[in-house]
Amino acid sequence: MLPFHTRQGFPQQRKVNLFSKQSLSLLWSRPVLRFLPYLFGLILTLYLFAPFLFNYGRDSLPIPTLPHGAPAGPVEPQVLSLRAQKVRDAYVHAYTSYKKDAWEWDELRPLSGGRDNNFNGWGVSVFDSLDTMWIMGLHDLFHEGLEIVEKSTFYTPPDKFVPFFETIIRYLGGLLSAYALSGEPILLQKADELGRSLLPAFNTTSGLPMFAVNPQTGATGAGWTGGVLWSEALSNQMEFKYLAHLTKRAEYYEKTEHVMEIMYNASIEGGQFPTQWDVSTGKPMNKQFAVGAYADSAHEYLLKQWLLTGQSEPKTKELYLKAVESIINELIYVTPNRNLLYVTDATNGSPSFKFEHLSCFLPGLLALGVHTLDLPLPTKELHSWAAEGIATTCWLSYADQKSGLGPDEMFMARAEPPYTSAKWTTQLAYWEKTGRPGGVPPGLGNTKPEENVGSRDYNPYKTSYLLRPETVESFYILWRTTGDEIWRERGWAIFEAIEKHARLERGYASVGTVDSVPVSHLDEMPSFFLAETLKYLYLMFVDQEIIPLDKYVFNTEAHPLPIFEWSAKERAQYNIPSKPKATKENPFKKQPMSGQST
Repeated sequence: MLPFHTRQGFPQQRKVNLFSKQSLSLLWSRPVLRFLPYLFGLILTLYLFAPFLFNYGRDSLPIPTLPHGAPAGPVEPQVLSLRAQKVRDAYVHAYTSYKKDAWEWDELRPLSGGRDNNFNGWGVSVFDSLDTMWIMGLHDLFHEGLEIVEKSTFYTPPDKFVPFFETIIRYLGGLLSAYALSGEPILLQKADELGRSLLPAFNTTSGLPMFAVNPQTGATGAGWTGGVLWSEALSNQMEFKYLAHLTKRAEYYEKTEHVMEIMYNASIEGGQFPTQWDVSTGKPMNKQFAVGAYADSAHEYLLKQWLLTGQSEPKTKELYLKAVESIINELIYVTPNRNLLYVTDATNGSPSFKFEHLSCFLPGLLALGVHTLDLPLPTKELHSWAAEGIATTCWLSYADQKSGLGPDEMFMARAEPPYTSAKWTTQLAYWEKTGRPGGVPPGLGNTKPEENVGSRDYNPYKTSYLLRPETVESFYILWRTTGDEIWRERGWAIFEAIEKHARLERGYASVGTVDSVPVSHLDEMPSFFLAETLKYLYLMFVDQEIIPLDKYVFNTEAHPLPIFEWSAKERAQYNIPSKPKATKENPFKKQPMSGQST
């Protein structure tokens, strides 16, 4: 257990002969003084054994306190809506199935009743969903999960490695979020143990992290690229900065901020950060610009670490705005027939026209930025349109399918080369020039599902639905920031499709073919289904705002971390500028997006 206090020593006491005849007479003649020998004995015992009893020393942690904004006790909604109750029941079914057939392993195999250790073998389904249990008021499951956490040693055989990125977002993020919500000291203790064991990943020539690390030996391993993906390099700042704030260990901040310094000094044209980086030189390895699998969470953390640290690190905000400007100018296109707005990737400026389910996180990020950044009105309007249009296309990719579940990747219909006419900014400019005909921007307005496969304006490349959260994540953020109920209705339709086609006797399974019924299944139930998909759905339908967006920021695995303020000492130590004065307007106030009703 963590120390609830530490003792630096005791002042020397005046020497008194307690065993003289006079002293003994005084002790027995005054009732209060009779206990002095026992008190001195207790002090002596504490002085000798406090370092062992309370783990006192240079590696001990400060007094654990509930972080700013954390609830005073377990979050137990007074009244659950019927929809929230159904989502909660879905989580219980999934998790109890995992407990029955895969307890203490990483993930359940729901078709066969088997189990996998595919994420370190430490029980990722527990660590990854502790905060979900707390948020849903499943306190018995939560405290049972604490027993798994307490006995975990994070052991990895000397010849094996753990993936740095996945371990950060699932395990470390899960521990920190559960600690922020519950205040259980063991969670911070284990987060600190894990955090320190992962730091050797940064021991490269450039300071960019390696793909994998052995927590015991500190040895590192490279990934399939030989370098590091941009998403992997920039998806640890939230976790390590919050851990630095809690533990006061400077190395957490210094290692992760050094990665940001590389980005600040990289002089990347227009914020188009490439997807692969060399860990030796700290330079880009390719010229691909994307928001999908290789870059998604890096874009998130540019904005979110600024929010998490009390809006005190303006350079990250500046990088976010530059990146978003390039995304809008270079990666957002409109399909020729259905007028679908989508985001793709480009290499050397040439688009692939591939649209990934993973990219459906972007509307939620844009919506969060609109309501937390002091943007000029035209920029705010532009970002709002992009969020609404892409989120609607994400929705239609679900609604078009016979199962009601969206494919993992699609290739979108394209115009003739050089494709300039299909760019959203090109069509927007013409729409503005001609007086905004119809009042609805290009790429917005089409909400009708299409049953005819040949008329959908896309071809599925990967037909599976992997229980992913990105679409419902964006729907949740859009609903919270705009108040538009359409996003909740779409979220509910997705949940009903999950219940109908992904629920099995043992938990839930990824769906192999989304446009045929009955569906086929894959023998997997990813931990992010428990950590993200069901959490966002629950938060979408619970009556209270359990996780206020002005007090918490979700990491890329949907683990809410509380917004905090750096202390004056931390600001001086880390060279963080003073926080600018807050504006009178509340940036988190719900405001409708252009063209939407409340």
